[in-house]
Amino acid sequence: MLLGFSSGLPLALSGSTLLIWMREAGVDLTTIGLFALVGTPYAIKFLWAPVVDAIRIPVLTRLLGRRRGWLVFAQLLLAGSIALLALVDPVRSPWLVALAAVLVATASATQDIVIDAYRVERLDPSEQAAGMGAYVAAYRVGMLVSTAGALFLVSFIQDWLDIPAATAWHYGYLAMAACVGVGLITALVSGEPDPPAGREAQEEAHEPALKRVWHAALGAFTDFLTMPLAIVVLAFVVLYKFCDAFAGTMTAPFVIDLGFTRTDYAAIVKGLGLGATLVGGIVGGMAARALPLPTMLWIGAILQALSNLAFAWLATRGTDYAALSLAIVAENFTGAIGTVIFVAYLSALCRNPLHTATQYALLTALAATGRTYLSAGAGFVAAEAGWTWFFVGSTLAAVPSLLLLAFLQARGHFRTLVQDRG
Repeated sequence: MLLGFSSGLPLALSGSTLLIWMREAGVDLTTIGLFALVGTPYAIKFLWAPVVDAIRIPVLTRLLGRRRGWLVFAQLLLAGSIALLALVDPVRSPWLVALAAVLVATASATQDIVIDAYRVERLDPSEQAAGMGAYVAAYRVGMLVSTAGALFLVSFIQDWLDIPAATAWHYGYLAMAACVGVGLITALVSGEPDPPAGREAQEEAHEPALKRVWHAALGAFTDFLTMPLAIVVLAFVVLYKFCDAFAGTMTAPFVIDLGFTRTDYAAIVKGLGLGATLVGGIVGGMAARALPLPTMLWIGAILQALSNLAFAWLATRGTDYAALSLAIVAENFTGAIGTVIFVAYLSALCRNPLHTATQYALLTALAATGRTYLSAGAGFVAAEAGWTWFFVGSTLAAVPSLLLLAFLQARGHFRTLVQDRG
């Protein structure tokens, strides 16, 4: 849970919160638009995940262990890069701001790589879904602190302490850098996962650094491609959250088209949606402790699909606040359950502790293709079909993943996973 908070904290500091600061400072919209590229490290983090698996951090690895050494290293970089961002002027040096923001995103993405590997290796298979439920809930809290929390803090410093806005922003970002201490303290007091064992681990431990990186990357790919039903499994990873992502892509314009205001969107979609996500994450984690993995995958997939029908119903209601609230609660609650169980499944696929960071980063990158690329045509479908039929169609987009899930279950895929994780 505490590492989830640490992971969610920096995302907005190089994204939405930073853009608000820049716009208030008078930076032109053209420059602000280019800052969307700052998030690139999150999309390509799998490229340096083998380094996290293979390279030892001097001193820190010896004192704290393989995973915690990297975790503390990433968090120190993160706190330093946020502090650097606090000290630069977005008007005089926008490109220095961009550099600092890229450093924040890179350190944050590296922290995510390590936390994912730590969670997979540290928790028992039966604890993965519950651990992910706590992680997802705290991740959202971390995002809330770095968005609404940071903005309220800057306003308080400026208005109540009578400090210029530019200085207030500097202090606000320094406070966010201090919040990284939550994850840092957690890393220092937590236990280290058991180190990889066996002859392969002993051989890699004595290899040169570059050779270990190469073996980490190659081993991660090889493990995936040699598993039974590899192509079907990878297709399922791409498609499981597709119906949820396809509808979610158009949620914001849909709400505005119905006649709701930006304030309505912030209060209901973001505020109420956050609460539903927190509850859904907790419920999903608890249910996953009691039910088998394939059963929970079925429940998550069906709930995600049916929640899209709430938006189809909302499209017939117009500017109805109660209907919007109900649809948002349904979507966020079921989406959180689906996310928790899906991540538990991805964790179960990471079978080799030598390559956990690389394997998990590759799987999440693959899962993101459905959200990023397959959902890109959602706007065209909505424009042609209209909102009601768009959301009905997005429900049907769950069918391919359900067929793949039935096939994998019939072929004994999940029994194999349980045996491999022992």
